[in-house]
Amino acid sequence: MLEIKDLRVSYGQDIILNRIDLEVEAGETLAIVGESGTGKTTLGLSIMRLVEGTVQGTIRFNGKDLLELPDREMQRIRWKQIAMVFQNVNNVLNPVYTVLNQVMEPIIEHGLKSREEAQDRATELLNYFGLPQNRFSAYPHQLSSGEQQRALIAMALANDPELLILDEPLSSLDAATRAEVRELLKKTGKDRTSLVFTHDLDTASKLADRIAVLYGGKIMEMGRCQDVLSRPRHPYTRALIRAYPNMTTVKDLQGIKGRMSRPVSGCPFHPRCTQVIDVCGRETPQLLSGQGRCIACHRGGIITLLSTNDLTKSFGSRKVVDSVNLYIEAGETLALVGQSGSGKTTLAKTIMGIYQTTQGAVYLEDVKVNIRGKDFYKKVQMIFQNPGESLSHRLSVLEAVMEPLDVQGIGTKEEREHKAMRVLGEAELPQTSDFLNKYPHQLSSGEIQRAAIARAMVLDPELLIADEPTTFLDASVQAKILKLLLNLQEQRGLSMLFITHDIAAARKVSDRIAVMLDGKIIEEGAASEVVTAPKQAYTKSLLKAASALHVMEPEFHSSQHV
Repeated sequence: MLEIKDLRVSYGQDIILNRIDLEVEAGETLAIVGESGTGKTTLGLSIMRLVEGTVQGTIRFNGKDLLELPDREMQRIRWKQIAMVFQNVNNVLNPVYTVLNQVMEPIIEHGLKSREEAQDRATELLNYFGLPQNRFSAYPHQLSSGEQQRALIAMALANDPELLILDEPLSSLDAATRAEVRELLKKTGKDRTSLVFTHDLDTASKLADRIAVLYGGKIMEMGRCQDVLSRPRHPYTRALIRAYPNMTTVKDLQGIKGRMSRPVSGCPFHPRCTQVIDVCGRETPQLLSGQGRCIACHRGGIITLLSTNDLTKSFGSRKVVDSVNLYIEAGETLALVGQSGSGKTTLAKTIMGIYQTTQGAVYLEDVKVNIRGKDFYKKVQMIFQNPGESLSHRLSVLEAVMEPLDVQGIGTKEEREHKAMRVLGEAELPQTSDFLNKYPHQLSSGEIQRAAIARAMVLDPELLIADEPTTFLDASVQAKILKLLLNLQEQRGLSMLFITHDIAAARKVSDRIAVMLDGKIIEEGAASEVVTAPKQAYTKSLLKAASALHVMEPEFHSSQHV
């Protein structure tokens, strides 16, 4: 029914939509999601041919190119065949018309019915959308936001259009009203073609068959709604889902590093991406289709940064790590959970090459790692359970943090000092000469852990292995360290293997959880699934123990320094 090809919309030098291709079948509901400013409303206005900027490309509706139609013919299509529920109610509802007259207006305008029939139709729609009859004679300013939205939707449906465009239809409503209106929209949209523009992923999931993710005027990912939301394959889609609260969320909400900007050469998302490479800044990726999904990414979507294949580590005849298979995607946090002695630290040290592999292999970006050289340690760093393992008592704080730069031979001494001090600042530590010249034994436990984090971060690694990073800390300092790690992940786009015996902490920081017992991974899945519906008895026992220990949920929101 609707086919958009090579659509480009600009205001002067500012390109809002950049070569959009979309097809919507009759009877289908397609949701367009993205942050504010991504171009959603502009796309809807382009279809209605109400954009004031320069529009190029093709928008075919039932075979007709809307951009080529004379104004008079386009006016006949608006509200009759294509109707739009606008985001800003005040721009649509006439302040001098009553609600009933507002809904009657498009019917009368198109001469489809007599005034009496138009009034009957408007009354029918307003009743259907649950507006009390004593509000029919009210003016827009006398209505609540929910009543205004119901009136606007009724107005859009007045002439029973073939295509309904909904621009943030529920964003101004409270939760209860939103649920009611959403159910009504689901009913009205059953046999109707609809486009839903929204930043609300819950609205998209409840109303749409397919979903397209828009960023910087380009479609980043498109596919079946539930497939995309349950298993995002573009870094931007995953970032949107992380930032969206719902009742199954267990991880602390995270924003997206940086902010959207225009113009951007290459991929519009590359300044904020967790897996950017050189080509991303030079060339715009094409939206390619495969396996039921369309992705615009030079790397084919979210990559697997590190994986293990049947990784085994034995000490004598005892297998401490037994045929472990796990993977960590770029920009995600995998929590490895299990009691002391389950093999977690041994697995981490085997990945790092501190222990020699008995059997199996480690892969970095799908390339088998045979020797852990300088290149490997530039990309993968570890925070040890005991910070004393990484901080020499003979080195000052500044020297300890600089040491990885010294080993790698990066920059001049002044540049290395500057980099070390910057990272110490990111770790929320003082940068005074008095503090920089201290030795580990002169620091508090929280300061030692922050210094160890700074040392691990100074090489700008892509993957951070954090082995029980809060074990020796009191509850208040634990909360601050966990929040620090989340902030660093958000700012830097880090991947993280978070090792802990505390599943309550794991659920607050992780995207996925892997449960380890006797050297084996016995359960793995999305953090929300593992926490709310564990499959293994051992996982259930960890959750039960955590429930007994954690009477109150830990708060990871303090910004005070340790």
